[in-house]
Amino acid sequence: MIRLLGLIALLLAVAPALAAPALAGSLPPLVETPMLAQDVTAGKLPPVEQRIPQEPWVVDMAAEKKEPGAQGGEISWMVARSRDLRVMNTYSYARLVGYGTDFKLHPDILLSYDVQDEKVFTLHLRPGHKWSDGQPFTSDDFRFSWEDVELDKELEPYGPDTRLLVDGEAPKVEYPDALTVRYSWSKPNPEFLTSLAGAAPLYIYAPAHYLKQFHKKYADPKALESLVRQAGMRNWVALYNLRSKLIDSANPELPVLEPWVNTTKAPADRFVFVRNPYYHRIDSQGRQLPYLDRVIVNIVAPSLIPAKAGAGDADLQQRGLRFDDISFLKAGQQTGHYKVRLWPTALGSEVALYPNMNCSDPDWRALNRDVRVRRALSLAINRDEINQVVFFGLARPSQNTVLPESPYYDPAEAAEWTQFDVDKANALLDEAGLGKRDSDGIRLMPNGRRMEIVVESTGERSLEADILQLIKDTWAKAGVALYTTQSQRDVFLQRIFSGETVMSVWTGIDNALITPTTAPAELAPVDQNWLQYPKWGQYLQTKGTAGEKADEPFALQLLALYDEWRSTTDDGRRDAITREMLRIQSDQVTSIGTVQGVLAPIVVKTRVHNVPEKAILSWDPGAHFGIYRPDTFWVDP
Repeated sequence: MIRLLGLIALLLAVAPALAAPALAGSLPPLVETPMLAQDVTAGKLPPVEQRIPQEPWVVDMAAEKKEPGAQGGEISWMVARSRDLRVMNTYSYARLVGYGTDFKLHPDILLSYDVQDEKVFTLHLRPGHKWSDGQPFTSDDFRFSWEDVELDKELEPYGPDTRLLVDGEAPKVEYPDALTVRYSWSKPNPEFLTSLAGAAPLYIYAPAHYLKQFHKKYADPKALESLVRQAGMRNWVALYNLRSKLIDSANPELPVLEPWVNTTKAPADRFVFVRNPYYHRIDSQGRQLPYLDRVIVNIVAPSLIPAKAGAGDADLQQRGLRFDDISFLKAGQQTGHYKVRLWPTALGSEVALYPNMNCSDPDWRALNRDVRVRRALSLAINRDEINQVVFFGLARPSQNTVLPESPYYDPAEAAEWTQFDVDKANALLDEAGLGKRDSDGIRLMPNGRRMEIVVESTGERSLEADILQLIKDTWAKAGVALYTTQSQRDVFLQRIFSGETVMSVWTGIDNALITPTTAPAELAPVDQNWLQYPKWGQYLQTKGTAGEKADEPFALQLLALYDEWRSTTDDGRRDAITREMLRIQSDQVTSIGTVQGVLAPIVVKTRVHNVPEKAILSWDPGAHFGIYRPDTFWVDP
């Protein structure tokens, strides 16, 4: 049984931080990539020494406990829908600044960066770095992204990305030379670098040489009108947005800096990504990464992904596989020629309930905002039973909070309001004015309605239904009826955002590995995607044009603490703020967690190398496979 406790310490022992970029004078002898050798000989491509930057990132495979690989071959994986093609961007994980396996930041696409008081960030590009089409990657790509995209009123009618704003203040952006960019604010911006390193990162650059043809400032009006018409778009803005998205990997003509480049136009069921000839990383033996020539992404119905993975139809598969698939997948290892690796997830809770404090129904809004009700509902859940019945005792009962590996973990907070205590739950509900019951024993709300909670879900995970059934049984002992309903994810989220939902079920905190450098954004109502208070987040994200201004004392306290965390540069104060925010979250039970440390199955074909045996599956930071660097994965010839 793999226990989450202590795993990060183990990972740090076997997977140290990625090596720093080597200096040009220390480069190993370069080896031409076999797949590209013919094009080099024919003059269609320059040789490798002219394709890579003058100072590439030299990956020390021995230091990372990886095997140096052979260039060539391909692997495949599956996604459930075309929009999930963006998983290539996530897994490829080429970022200006990135996380290592120690969850510390380091330069990646950048050669280096300098930070002054968290107010001034100077970014240094790699000399000779090129886009995947061979054009130079320079500060002009940053200038174009800032001046011609973020500040363009048609492309960005609501102004620059909020991640570029500090208390509403936009940065001063300077371009001292072709290889230097500087971002400055009058106040600290401690989230700038982490935004650049995210699984879904803040993009502050774009391939200007390609995208200018779709921008009305640069394009010939008639030529641009023709392109708009050919693409069937409404106007140049729609066309630009269609062609420019670096994150979704959908435009095969868009130059990128990732290890692989899409070659397939949508719509399609099979997308082929081929190696980027100008990629900026090499191994310590002089081979340009990635090792793999191709990655195939197949679009498969979500219900079929486990079966096809079990049949050996994917070389590497994580997406679409769940804990309840483990037994089935393990049974097929021999015939499918793969191994199942079990990585604990980095979620604060595998399944969490979110009482919507912004519910449009005033009666439910009042109850969801009553901390006695939230605490009672938490106490009326038998987490030990959930762990044994659903997870075979392999998980850990917990509130929705950080993991034991986080320096901010507090066992008392993790256990707060989680002990199964129906008597105490009943007493709290009585105290909240819910003492009356009908003939079925169901409590009556102050307006006489039965206390029937409808928990909405996407229906994407079968284990949610199993857990909700167990919760239904124990809530009934507290006089609360639970019903469930399902809808597609877009509808599910829209209902929550609009206040139609009373309660929803989803995963817990995405990043439960909070470190001292992690902004505690998930602990404050600053984003509409925080499902317990979406409208408070909307209000901040839209500068007050939508949503509702937070008015609950605990929410105002969290917002004040978060603002202080962002404005101070005192590490000790930030540390104290994060701890206080976690304490408030646990005390207020803003979400209702169940268990942590659930194992996620990873299917790895036996011919695939350098995929870690032990790892943590984390979305952000981590980008799932991203921090383990799929550009270093390789296959037997």
